[in-house]
Order: sequence, then structure tokens, then C-alpha cells
Amino acid sequence: MEIVNLGAAEGMPAIDWADMESRLQERKGPDPKAHNAFTTWLTTLNEDGSPHTTPVGAMWHDGAFWFQTGSGTVKARNVARDPRCSVAVSVLDADVVVEGRASHVTDPATVARIAKVWADDGWPAEPDESGTGITAPFNAPLQGPPPWNVYRIEPTSAVGCLGIEPGGLTRFTF
Repeated sequence: MEIVNLGAAEGMPAIDWADMESRLQERKGPDPKAHNAFTTWLTTLNEDGSPHTTPVGAMWHDGAFWFQTGSGTVKARNVARDPRCSVAVSVLDADVVVEGRASHVTDPATVARIAKVWADDGWPAEPDESGTGITAPFNAPLQGPPPWNVYRIEPTSAVGCLGIEPGGLTRFTF
């Protein structure tokens, strides 16, 4: 097995696959109060059509998912070339996958409004000097330096799966 530590530049240790495999086997969800209880996963399309999936600090607001990233990231390059993408998240008693199209948001009023939503939720984002990107004292590793671009994913469809009785699996087309 080849192992590449993607967090090495930030001083993070490599993860042990046996530990990950054990966690998968246990099939336990995150503690609702854990820092990863609401991790969202963004999948974009690489140039060859293969998927690129990465965790992002996305949020659902005003009927869409919003995320931010540096202009040099793979996800930013992918959605600039092909805006089709999906977001997957596990929330309390349910799993949701939303498919849609990402667009780079540069309207200063919209960027300011979304930065405030993030700030009100605990991440101190604010518009950069140009008003077309955001900045904050910290961000996830590998996002690159600020300012970060803001993206809105307009949903085209979604699948929801309830993990409690009576359960359910439903596709929604918008």
C-alpha cells in the first residue's frame, strides 16, 4: 500500500489505515457534539472525468450549499472547468447528498452576507478589501492563503436517507 501524507506540510502525521479500517468496521456515527459531526464532502470532476472528493466547510443557507476555497485548489480549478458537483453530509439521523452546479460568487453584497452567516456560526469570516472574496484569521489546511473565493451550489437534485424508524430513502429533483 502506498501512503501519501497530504497534511505533512502542515506538520500533521500520516493516518494509520488499520485504524481507519477499524472505524469503518465499527460503523459508528460521530458524536453529535464532535467537531466532525457535520462534516460535508464536496465531489467535483477532474479533467479526465474522475471524481475528486474532499471535506469542506460548506453550509446550507437560502436553499443552497455555500463553500469557500483558495483559487489554486483542485476543487476551484475543477468547478471553473465543469461546475457539476455534489455535497454529502450526515446530519442527526439522516444522510443527504445534494447534486448541483457551483458558481463563483463575486457580488460584494452577497459575499458580505455569506461571510456574516459564517461569522455568526463561529468562523470569523469577513469580506476582503475588494469585497469579492473572504478572509479570516484561520481556515482549514490546504485552502491556500486568503482571500478565499466563495461558491454557491445551486441544487438540481438531492437524495435523503433517514436512519431512524420508519426510515426512508427519497430523491428530490428541483
